[in-house]
Amino acid sequence: MIAPIWLDVLDETARLSAAHGRTDLVESVQQKRTQLLDPRLRVLVLGEPKQGKSQLINGLLNAPACPVGDELTTVLPTVVTHAENPSVALVHTPPARNRPGGTITEPDRTPLPLDQVAAAVGGKLGGHPGAAHVEIGLPRALLASGMVLIDTPGLDVLDPAQLDALTAFARADIVLVASDVNSELSPSEISTIGHLAQSHARVALVLTKIDLSPRWRDVAEQSRRRLAAIGVRPAVIPVSADLRLRAAGSNDSTVNAESGFPALLARLNTDRAAKTDELARAAVGQLTRTVIEQLAAPLRTEPPEAQPAPAPGPMSRLHEAQRTVDELRRCSVRWQHTLNDEMADLLSDLEYDLRDRTRKILRKVDEVFDKADPLSDWDTFAQWLDENLLEADEANHGWMLQRFDVISRRVAEHFLAYGYGDDTAPRWSPTSRDHLTENVPLMEQPYVDRFTYAQKFFTGLRGSYGGILIFGLATSLAGMPLINPVSLGAGALFGAKTVLDESRGLLKRRQATVKAAAQRHVDDFFLLVSKDCRDMVRQLQRLLRDHYTALTEQLQQEIVESLRRAKLAADADVAERDQQMRQLAVLQEQARRLAAAPAGARA
Repeated sequence: MIAPIWLDVLDETARLSAAHGRTDLVESVQQKRTQLLDPRLRVLVLGEPKQGKSQLINGLLNAPACPVGDELTTVLPTVVTHAENPSVALVHTPPARNRPGGTITEPDRTPLPLDQVAAAVGGKLGGHPGAAHVEIGLPRALLASGMVLIDTPGLDVLDPAQLDALTAFARADIVLVASDVNSELSPSEISTIGHLAQSHARVALVLTKIDLSPRWRDVAEQSRRRLAAIGVRPAVIPVSADLRLRAAGSNDSTVNAESGFPALLARLNTDRAAKTDELARAAVGQLTRTVIEQLAAPLRTEPPEAQPAPAPGPMSRLHEAQRTVDELRRCSVRWQHTLNDEMADLLSDLEYDLRDRTRKILRKVDEVFDKADPLSDWDTFAQWLDENLLEADEANHGWMLQRFDVISRRVAEHFLAYGYGDDTAPRWSPTSRDHLTENVPLMEQPYVDRFTYAQKFFTGLRGSYGGILIFGLATSLAGMPLINPVSLGAGALFGAKTVLDESRGLLKRRQATVKAAAQRHVDDFFLLVSKDCRDMVRQLQRLLRDHYTALTEQLQQEIVESLRRAKLAADADVAERDQQMRQLAVLQEQARRLAAAPAGARA
């Protein structure tokens, strides 16, 4: 026998669901396949409490199958099937199919006396915890023709999870929503019908108790308009279970026609006869569209970051690689700016530090030679000056090396985001300063005038001549000769004073000469050391620049390669998505044609 076309569409839907890794959809499709291949028509009756659901089933069967009453509330779902003899069973575990390759667990059935139906349905039987539903078997022609009726507990408000659980348990082909015609449809009932219409191909609104409402026709028309407003157009069938049961007792066909049940039964029989054809095609078309929508949703966009995913997709990896490339460009600019700024600050600070140290040395030289005589203290001074200059250079050089270590770490901090730490800095060793001591000449003693004995003698004569002359002339007025003891004493005094003044003048000149020579020597030392520091700073800057440029190029190559791989993966993912979308489009077109195909069509 050739398989019906809807079966091929259903199998293709299962195959695509498995290809997309949606085992939940595969399970739903397999359940629908099993359900549609079952020749029985499963009818699920839903509704809010006290809407006449149980009485509706009794009216369909022309028998009090489901207990009703003001004090009775349906707590457990009730499945009414055909049986040669009336029977009642409490089912504790519904059939559960394990994963592929597993077994089917048989339900645990506990037979009950017929008079305990009401207690079982109402959940009032003690000693039976965990009961799932009640199963009632009746010898009725409607049931023998292949129909299964399922009564459910009342739905106070729309709970999609509870509703989905009921429909999954029932595996219904037809859903009848019972509503009391004496009141308008509640918002919850409208939402329930809209929710059911999304998952079931056949949903009918059954308005009960029309024998108690003279305006049931207006209510039925109003219900159609309100449902059409939300885009749902189910069949609206007004019925009266009381009239149906009364007609069955009196065998009155007129009352039976007024009950509305002949129309409801005719519709159910039509759907039962068309289950493997028109009804199956409609159900498969609806299920396929729902599955396609769920499969296509993640193909249109990447999953939101807020939702955890097992692994980032190709597009996410591509975007991440692009962000990494951009960040590396910004990092390259930042570390170069840091290096240039820090090195410029280092040069400025080193020059200032060296200038400050040499100025302090010069001030000390001035203080020393304001009192000391270069002729007697030169050797001690020259040794002191050389030691202090070398000490200033060593301190300046040591500070430069410390600052370079700090600069190196600051530049390396820009690469922390790429997994590099302080060990990123290049390995280097401080250069020797021996060449500096060799290049700096020792300060030679400048030429200074010495005050010889001959110079002292002639200087004393020159000074004493004026004293003798002045005092000789003054004493001659008193009748004394020009050269007398007084004039000779004054000459000696003036000669000594002249020698002393000349000696002090020569000392000042010698001190000034040494100070100027020390100034020139310190300036020469500063120029030489400053030039050496600048050369070393530039050498260290080139060392850092070349090292981190090579590191940046290495990172860039790795990131570009990662970007290339991510781009290839993203392109492959896009191509795969396009291919999957085309497959879904083909399946959607098959589902559309399936719903539009004439009855009896075959593949």
